[in-house]
Amino acid sequence: MRLTFVALLASTVLAGAAPAATPDFLAPATTGGAPAVAGAPTYGTFGFDTAGMDKSVKPGDDFYSYASGTWQKTTEIPADRSSYGMFHKLQDLSLARTRGILEDAQKQPGSKIGMFYASFMDEKAADAKGATPVKPWLADIKAAKDKAALAAEMAKLNRIGITTPFYTGVGQDDKNPDAYIAQFGQDGLGLPNRDYYLKDDPALAKNRTAYVAYMTRLLTLAGEPNAAARAQAIMAFETEIAKVQWAPEDTRDADKVYNKWSAADFDAKAPGFPWGAYMTALGLGGQKAFLVAEPTAFAGEAKLFADTPLAVLKDYATVRTLDEYARYLSKDFVDAQFAFHGTELSGTPQNQPRWKRGVSLVSNGMGEAVGQVYVAKYFPPEAKAAADALVHNIIAAMGQRIPKLTWMDDATKQKALAKLAAFTPKIGYPTKWRDYSTLVIKPGDLVGNVARSNGFEYQRNLNKLGQPIDRGEWGMTPMEINAYANFSMNEIVFPAAILQPPFFDPKADPAVNYGGIGVVIGHELSHHFDDQGRKYDAHGALTDWWTPQDVSRFTAMTDKLVAQYDAYEPLPGLHVNGKLTLGENMADLAGLSVSHDAYELSLGGKDAPVIDGFTGDQRFYLGYAQVWRTKYRDPILRQQVLTNPHSPGQQRTDEVRNKDLWYKAFDVKPGEKLYLPPDQRVNVW
Repeated sequence: MRLTFVALLASTVLAGAAPAATPDFLAPATTGGAPAVAGAPTYGTFGFDTAGMDKSVKPGDDFYSYASGTWQKTTEIPADRSSYGMFHKLQDLSLARTRGILEDAQKQPGSKIGMFYASFMDEKAADAKGATPVKPWLADIKAAKDKAALAAEMAKLNRIGITTPFYTGVGQDDKNPDAYIAQFGQDGLGLPNRDYYLKDDPALAKNRTAYVAYMTRLLTLAGEPNAAARAQAIMAFETEIAKVQWAPEDTRDADKVYNKWSAADFDAKAPGFPWGAYMTALGLGGQKAFLVAEPTAFAGEAKLFADTPLAVLKDYATVRTLDEYARYLSKDFVDAQFAFHGTELSGTPQNQPRWKRGVSLVSNGMGEAVGQVYVAKYFPPEAKAAADALVHNIIAAMGQRIPKLTWMDDATKQKALAKLAAFTPKIGYPTKWRDYSTLVIKPGDLVGNVARSNGFEYQRNLNKLGQPIDRGEWGMTPMEINAYANFSMNEIVFPAAILQPPFFDPKADPAVNYGGIGVVIGHELSHHFDDQGRKYDAHGALTDWWTPQDVSRFTAMTDKLVAQYDAYEPLPGLHVNGKLTLGENMADLAGLSVSHDAYELSLGGKDAPVIDGFTGDQRFYLGYAQVWRTKYRDPILRQQVLTNPHSPGQQRTDEVRNKDLWYKAFDVKPGEKLYLPPDQRVNVW
């Protein structure tokens, strides 16, 4: 199981790398940590943009507005964005840098990344081809003589990145992390999740109507007759799928989603679907064991497949194909796809420039080939060394905090420290780059290049079965503005691109860096001890190593955090889902605690200086608030609340109200809006 720091800004491609050396991160923390270096920081005089504050607001009433109110009022969301904040600003920088890399690559004969990018940028060629590039796939769907043949076609589509009723992948066996296993999960919806089909909400009802119109448009563009009626039938089918799928909060429970099936179990436990034909076409025909995340959903979807007319299932597969590949076809398809996914569901007024979309495509499809050049140009050794020092101090601070916990039994503390000692932090980039020599990229063949890239990644993962675990593998590219915790690997991973201002600036005040990237590091570290991460031991195995008493005391605290977030209302009538967001909210909470400890350790017993009238603790919390500056359009905010385990930016900033030190730093008093009595503050770590 893998958890990210923020909702993914773009889809990722799993990366491969050699195992990295594991330093002694439980050694005493170094004083100074990652000290500021000479020169002016990117933001303000000490690394924080004070001009973006609104000092007319009391910190205790609305800390987000105090720290970022002027920024919120004066910042405009770009027309090609559904939201905008510090993550997006860094992503724009990463996109621009990567554009330069790809444009240079176009000038190099035989460069695969250059050819891939050029094939996307040739808009005239895409317009001239229309839907022709996907016609062979649509013909294969139509030619399926029965449901077994159609299931095999769906499996082939799955291999090139097209959604089918079931997600298929390869990953570590959670209870045996030294082995890879084929994994299945619920999938197959064209709307973001089940709530979009089932909730009685006017905004979602509007989305449903628009979705039927969009499917009608796709079928019409593909030359299909009776498109409107066929789209309605697909919608009815997907609505029934939504009814049997699990709620988002249940899919994050590591125990609930660990269900090992044999090949025979599929027919016995989920009858009605042609599993044999499907498995063979997936390349999984000889596998003995599988992990199935949502068994009841599989049983329900299999029955629906059996009960639904073949013609409707073919139309469903057709629309899924057109929807996924519309962005690579002619302008009429591109515009239809964006009007629905970009504007209707996310609120974005206009599509991104073609170069941005091309950069994202190649960065995802051949991420490490691009990343190798990116790191050489934009991630110098001194930046990596400074980040290593910060990670060292954060992990050391966690090691000092665990023995002091009052709710954890001593025996469990020893196991927790052993898990911490076994940690592998990965900073910047993999130590071994992916080999793309077998990936065929052809000039002028955009759809073929996308399909072969997706197929290359599918086969790369399939080839893992029966092989030793690659513990050096990366799940993000160096260009991504994100980070993640991987429970089965017992690792935390920080791509190069997030190690930049405002998260990390070697020229900034250390307090701001600890409030920024320090909290990110603590966040990912603490995921390994949150309500799900705690279920994995030092070797990455899903096992119960806490005592019942530990769990009881822990749950009593986390229940308070669930209730706290359930009360937040980002849009009228739409509340944050405290259970869905619990892991991420806890990680922010822990990150604040652990990183502040590390900041104090870095001072070496000296008092923090006052800078521009702000104390060290104030600068720490302002640094944290700065990274969560985010403006949202209503549709994407609704989508995040309904589907995403990460809370919106303001609610993540509000996490500070659980910290006694924040109250002291900003003199927050009873009666102020964010004030919580001490016994209501959640302090797990």
